[in-house]
Amino acid sequence: MEKLFAADVMTKRQRVEAALNLQPVDRAPLLEQLSYNPRVIAEWTGKEIDGFNYTTDDIGMVARQTMDLIMPLSAPKGTNQYTTDDGFVYQNDNWTGWHVSRPFTDEKGAREWLRNRTKEIREAPFDPAAVREDYRRQMFDWQRRIGETVILNFSCTGFCNIYDSMGLEIFTFFQLDYPDVFEEYMKVSTEREVARVHAVADRELSPVILIPEDFSTKQGPIFPPEFLQRFHYPYVKQVAEAWHEHGVKVLYHTDGNYRKAIPDLIACGVEGFYCLEPNCGMDIVELKNTWPQMVWAGGVDGVDLMERGSPRQVRDEVRRHIVQSNVLENGGMFVASSSEINPTIPPENFRAMVEAVGETRNPRFIEQGSEERT
Repeated sequence: MEKLFAADVMTKRQRVEAALNLQPVDRAPLLEQLSYNPRVIAEWTGKEIDGFNYTTDDIGMVARQTMDLIMPLSAPKGTNQYTTDDGFVYQNDNWTGWHVSRPFTDEKGAREWLRNRTKEIREAPFDPAAVREDYRRQMFDWQRRIGETVILNFSCTGFCNIYDSMGLEIFTFFQLDYPDVFEEYMKVSTEREVARVHAVADRELSPVILIPEDFSTKQGPIFPPEFLQRFHYPYVKQVAEAWHEHGVKVLYHTDGNYRKAIPDLIACGVEGFYCLEPNCGMDIVELKNTWPQMVWAGGVDGVDLMERGSPRQVRDEVRRHIVQSNVLENGGMFVASSSEINPTIPPENFRAMVEAVGETRNPRFIEQGSEERT
């Protein structure tokens, strides 16, 4: 059994599943995106890293030592600028990237671009066996690098990608003038994603998936409720139901303060939420105690605390989450930063987050009783 701490009783998979099923755990499970911080990679691998010259093997080595559940491994992107087939220009900066330019400048151009994209998705050939083979090959490749750590992969409706591609200003005018074009895209995109889900879903590969579709700012959702009811929630529900048919639980991700939208997202059938920014009013303890039937993850402040706080402050906050959420007895919570372990987070603060989990344990779990709790 691959242990993060000598006192671990459950396997990583058992701990992840128990937390997802709102059952007791020997300690809180750890979840993170570890692909972006060279200093953390260097500290846990023992390698000398200059800049961002590390690999997914290095990221996987850190995941083995620190995580129960991990997001897909992503090697540094480099610093190149590139142009897509449909004319978008992007700039990479190793761990992030941004739009340089778009192939349109107004809502009419955006309409034509999206019509073409929708047509391409609709007419693209789809071979379920080939899609399944490619997915399994990627999952097994990651698994080889991360050992017994469980993978939290992604499943998208396409919603966030469109307004990000257009930019909010153009998208605002576009969706007012051409709502049917957007709705048709959402139907076609989600239909293709549901087909993909049925081709690849396998609970043996992972018991959980993440739907990452940002739609909130610090003040609340960007879009009004009636817009989300028409263009977003029905498609989240379709994707969630597809994964559920294969016994896979679904977490939902958006940045910002999306508290007002939580009841609607619960109605879509998701089992939990990832990315809870305390500076936006999303305190993980308060949320878990308000909706104890849901799973909550990613509540350790990734900016003020993880970037600028002390290791002692990080430990105290992690312990607060564990104790006040009662995760050890009720499951339903993963310790993770509210962002990712980005390059500005000191390695000592990441270590403090991990070690605080190992120091705060369920005393009822003993080696002899582990089989009874699986």
